[in-house]
Amino acid sequence: MTFGCKCLPSVTSNMARGHQKFQSQQKNAKKQAEIKKSKGHDQKAAAKAALVFTCTVCRTQMPDPKTFKQHFESKHPKSPMPPELADVEA
Repeated sequence: MTFGCKCLPSVTSNMARGHQKFQSQQKNAKKQAEIKKSKGHDQKAAAKAALVFTCTVCRTQMPDPKTFKQHFESKHPKSPMPPELADVEA
């Protein structure tokens, strides 16, 4: 009777599979880095797009009408209020 270890073939196949998994992860990491690099500074573009209101007096940009009205009331109290800010609650 011969007692052979039948676990060795599976161990070698797991090692090969582990190596393949490692290679796949490295390839995916490189691909993700290239995608991220190609997008550039997306955060800056998004921040600039969010500034949709521009003060008519000092040309400062604000993200929403509430902030715009607060800015206008504090920085330009003697100037007439723009009509688009008349019904906005601060």
